[in-house]
Amino acid sequence: MAFEIPDGLHTDLYGLAWMIGRWEGRGKGSYPGTEDFDFGQQIDFAHNGGNYLHYLSQTFEVGEDGRAVRPLGMETGFWRPKPDGAIEVVLCQPDGYAEVWYGKITGAKIELATDAVVRTATADEYTAGQRLYGNVEGDLLWTFDKAAGGHDLQNHLWARLRRA
Repeated sequence: MAFEIPDGLHTDLYGLAWMIGRWEGRGKGSYPGTEDFDFGQQIDFAHNGGNYLHYLSQTFEVGEDGRAVRPLGMETGFWRPKPDGAIEVVLCQPDGYAEVWYGKITGAKIELATDAVVRTATADEYTAGQRLYGNVEGDLLWTFDKAAGGHDLQNHLWARLRRA
């Protein structure tokens, strides 16, 4: 896993330095009551010298040629690692959700679970989530399990992204 620690990176972020930059790739989704689907994704992790990373994820439907056809989802937020290997993540989505996640960084693996999911009056019911991010063979792999619509926590999304 070759990467350089960027100039001005806060020391609290060294354990996440491998994530900084743009990642692009494809993923799959599945959940009870919906048809399975494929998606394209772009994730950006950036820093400004503070002790957090800014995160932006965009997913989109892809055509036969692999190009983006229409947007599917977006989320943005902040990843705040702690010196003891813990991490706090705050995310917001235009579908009407704000989430607080807590987890642990173990080498190039990050495990997260929701502490709170807040939704607007018009957002679909969603009560809990778990995520796993990891550096595998230089790629960013991630998975998202969710509990929603009266269903127990189960796998919903997963993707493999390459550094752009």
